[in-house]
Amino acid sequence: MKLLFVADPLATFKTYKDSTFAMMREAAKRGHTLVACEVNQLVWQRGGRVTARRAQEIALTGDAQDWYTVTATADLVLADVDAVLMRKDPPFDSEFFYATHLLSQAEREGAKVFNKPGSLREHPEKLAILEFPQFIAPTLVTRDAAEVRAFHAEQRDIILKPLDGMGGMGIFRVKDDGLNLGSIIETLNKDGTQTVMVQRFIPAITEGDKRILIIGGKPVPYCLARIPQGNEVRGNLAVGGKGVARELTVRDRELAEALGPTLAARGLLLVGLDVIGEHITEINVTSPTCFQEITDQSGFDVAKMFIDALEAALA
Repeated sequence: MKLLFVADPLATFKTYKDSTFAMMREAAKRGHTLVACEVNQLVWQRGGRVTARRAQEIALTGDAQDWYTVTATADLVLADVDAVLMRKDPPFDSEFFYATHLLSQAEREGAKVFNKPGSLREHPEKLAILEFPQFIAPTLVTRDAAEVRAFHAEQRDIILKPLDGMGGMGIFRVKDDGLNLGSIIETLNKDGTQTVMVQRFIPAITEGDKRILIIGGKPVPYCLARIPQGNEVRGNLAVGGKGVARELTVRDRELAEALGPTLAARGLLLVGLDVIGEHITEINVTSPTCFQEITDQSGFDVAKMFIDALEAALA
């Protein structure tokens, strides 16, 4: 099969931990052809079909640094490949949004895109949890400062975060004393012009912010608990959290099995649930990661499970 990966620049990949690279490596083992492009290479013109300009067919070298070679460069119609894998990292900004529309057009022309672009649009990673209130902590979504203050008065210990953040960016904790709450609200809601999410602080964060991967509607049996270090409240690996692979708990499985089939039926082949304690805090669908960390520590081959699911979906 020929697989087109729409991703960040290949030169930026950290192959020792990159999940897209893990997918490529497993696909290459099976003899599939790998092609890559960036979002800004996607083009559509009336009378034609969605095309990746100057897409690069690549071969993996096995070297940790110079990890690929370009074997061919050509314009590639998305409907002419066996599968398109949308692996552009967040943030989900306007350009990402526009890219999903180009990918939806490619679908209308016959392309098979994973994750389904319409479902990417319908499941923004912070807000997707609103559909499943029974599984989340007390949560408020607003741009109104008074609403945030009232929520803090009720919950006493809260987390505030922007809706377009990634990797722990822009996350604040405000404890019972309310120290700096006004300043934090102003920073995040831009004087009432931007919407923010506020959630009750979950003390179980000390045990880790767990990334639970769901592939083809089924949970990977191990998660990656991202544990905050020092005085940090965030467990994200991007801000220094320590990643520890663990077997799923009964509650983890309950959450994954409750959401997995529903999300898979919407064309979300790969989903990353973020879980703290008993609660889901985010549903990641744009470019879920942690394949290699889980595999390296547990021995369970996440990339194999993913390519198995991809092949099954195409079959």
